[in-house]
Amino acid sequence: MIVLGIETSCDETAVAIATDRRELLSDLVLSQMDDHKPYGGIVPEVAARAHLAHLPDLVRRALDEAKAKSGIELSDIDGIAATGGPGLIGGVMVGVMMAKAMAAARGKPFLAINHLEAHALSARLIEDLPFPYLLLLVSGGHCQLLAVDGVGRYRRWGTTIDDAVGEAFDKAAKMLGLGYPGGPQIERLAAEGNPARFNLPRPMMGRPGCDFSFSGLKTALRHALNKLGSDAMAARADLAASFQAAVADALTDRTRRAMTRFVDTYGQPTTLVVAGGVAANTHLRTRLQAAAAANGFRFLAPPARLCTDNAAMVAWAGIERLGLGLIDGLDFAPRPRWPLDPDAPPAIGAGVKA
Repeated sequence: MIVLGIETSCDETAVAIATDRRELLSDLVLSQMDDHKPYGGIVPEVAARAHLAHLPDLVRRALDEAKAKSGIELSDIDGIAATGGPGLIGGVMVGVMMAKAMAAARGKPFLAINHLEAHALSARLIEDLPFPYLLLLVSGGHCQLLAVDGVGRYRRWGTTIDDAVGEAFDKAAKMLGLGYPGGPQIERLAAEGNPARFNLPRPMMGRPGCDFSFSGLKTALRHALNKLGSDAMAARADLAASFQAAVADALTDRTRRAMTRFVDTYGQPTTLVVAGGVAANTHLRTRLQAAAAANGFRFLAPPARLCTDNAAMVAWAGIERLGLGLIDGLDFAPRPRWPLDPDAPPAIGAGVKA
């Protein structure tokens, strides 16, 4: 099978063509970072207009690359997949309408992909990873622990009750006077700092369950900055390192609890998969890999290019769903929210994104 995937849920316009042999015939990502930097964050209207302007050309380029690599034409593609949500609804609509138009014009199956499922299955694009496995999904808009039983079969065991971890990194970076996006900026600065200098809180650490919280940690960073006053700029590296260490401790503690629950549920450990944009953070990967080994789990994180938003994971999720006959109608409506586990109880905080 060959599937063309489209990703437009946030600030990357992406198109990829993948095969069920785990080959990427094309994998293009057009970043809008420079468009949003002046605002210190993503502006939905700017993002949607950029998707609309660039997506048609990106699709043509992806098809040209695939033809040059393997000789395939659009007629050889078995399905057209696009992120159908969750995400910024204007951008999601652009990608979905393009995919629908291509599917209708060529008589191809249309596949609406949950952006979170694309992340959840991205590790299976790397290798033939068996189900079930434990997933830590960490990104700018999401922070969840899920048991992955199969395609379309997810059980959410933990989520953030306020901010997602990627959002916390972005806001912390803004407080520290760093650029956008915040995660890479804090990671670079933290490498120069002392993580033990500031005793920042580890939210939810040691509490029952697998939920996360990062709002209090951001507040503590603000208080530390205010207390330092004019000396704050000189302490930025130590503050960044202390913040990153607190995030790592909190994520590791919650993930350990989920690993215990996984063994209680399935009888034995399997694989801990870490996916999403924040999974590109080397310090967090190292901490989580050590925790996985200590609990008898294999650790697997996709390459950094498959952690951030991309269309390769969308195309792969399309292959997984198409192989099971899970095809969507052209009446599919884009969704700003789309939980992987619709039966999970609602989270406590208002800042959760499902």
